[in-house]
Amino acid sequence: MRQAEHNPTAARPLTSVCLHQLAHARAGDKGERLNVALFAYDADHYATLLEQVTEERVLALFAHRGASRVRRYPLPNLAGMNFVIDDVLQGGVNGALNLDGHGKTLSFLLLSLEVTI
Repeated sequence: MRQAEHNPTAARPLTSVCLHQLAHARAGDKGERLNVALFAYDADHYATLLEQVTEERVLALFAHRGASRVRRYPLPNLAGMNFVIDDVLQGGVNGALNLDGHGKTLSFLLLSLEVTI
């Protein structure tokens, strides 16, 4: 029986990680609309982020807050993307009863999303 040979070009096993291990984010808001900019730490991960951090996944992640629509704007020269999320701030800064009506900390919710690398 022949022993398995080491093959350095063989694909490594895939693993799931939280997005915060690959990227950082910054959030802002206006009324009921949240803006989250996401940037890869390493430009080599940008294609993976584009493939996996989709409008549909982001909408599902924010659905519990009432999000109704997500638009993604790729920023390839910056290895980033910008998400605009509608109806997510539960009344906005002046109307929400929650502690973070501004939505500034919601970038951390996006960074909790799991991606496969």
